[in-house]
Amino acid sequence: MAEKSIDHAFMATSLTSSATDPTFAGALSFMRRRFTKVLTGADAVVWGIPFDAATSNRPGTRFGPQAIRRASAIFDNDPQYPFNRDFFAEMAVIDYGDCLLDYGNHQETPAAIERQANTILDSGAFLLTLGGDHYVTWPLLKAHAARHGPLALVQFDAHQDTWLDDNQRIDHGSFVARAARDGIIDPDRSIQIGIRTHAPEDFGIRILYGHQVEEMSAAEIASAIVSNTKDAPAYLTFDIDCLDPAYAPGTGTPVAGGPSSAKILSVLQRLQQLDIRGADVVEVSPPYDHADITAIAGATVAMYMLGLRAERHARPLSN
Repeated sequence: MAEKSIDHAFMATSLTSSATDPTFAGALSFMRRRFTKVLTGADAVVWGIPFDAATSNRPGTRFGPQAIRRASAIFDNDPQYPFNRDFFAEMAVIDYGDCLLDYGNHQETPAAIERQANTILDSGAFLLTLGGDHYVTWPLLKAHAARHGPLALVQFDAHQDTWLDDNQRIDHGSFVARAARDGIIDPDRSIQIGIRTHAPEDFGIRILYGHQVEEMSAAEIASAIVSNTKDAPAYLTFDIDCLDPAYAPGTGTPVAGGPSSAKILSVLQRLQQLDIRGADVVEVSPPYDHADITAIAGATVAMYMLGLRAERHARPLSN
């Protein structure tokens, strides 16, 4: 036991060191990365936004970041499947903790998220965010687009989130409409995967509906995503309700008829060609899940996002 340690999230001596905590014990940062507000030297930052006041159905996603971190403990040290590499040998990743929000003043929420996201992005690090409901993607998109211009939105979701609003609502169902209308995303290069509901407007965004995803192979879905973005800087947002409720019961607005976690993970693995500038995993709501099934799926999706980043980290990225 002499070579092993505990509480790697606090005791790590290097940002690229591996953890040896037992999977059932120790401080629970995301994948045991060091908890710190010091951004110096970080290549990628994991950040939580525990917010669910924009939810239209079942609340509870404020507990999502905690649950995803807890579920990620199983990934703390092994070479990660299917990437077969230690992400952290060369890519320095920290857990920046959570966004500070005033639960009694939600109108200040978007500006607070954008401001704190800007602090992280100013460091030059890649930002992976754990939600929270899907409203949090709106200020995150604004922060990323300020640096990279209009983004190709790659959205895994059961819902289009293109309902129109007055630009004042705190609503998780309208951020895509705002982003398209305000030039934050490029609709022609954006794509939504797994949609199983209808909205009155699609803004010209390509949609792969749930029944199409069921009939397509993972390779075909990935090819459609890559060809549609056309090498544009992309933002990857993953609403956990993209998955069928059998694989993600713990979410606010579950919709039957979705894909399996295995199929969508296979899609994600094939997205190495995407120029992903930022990413999030949202809508994990632990109160509706008795066995962390949804948190495990969310943590795995987030791990795959880091895996894609680790593979691109080995070669120069355009700015």
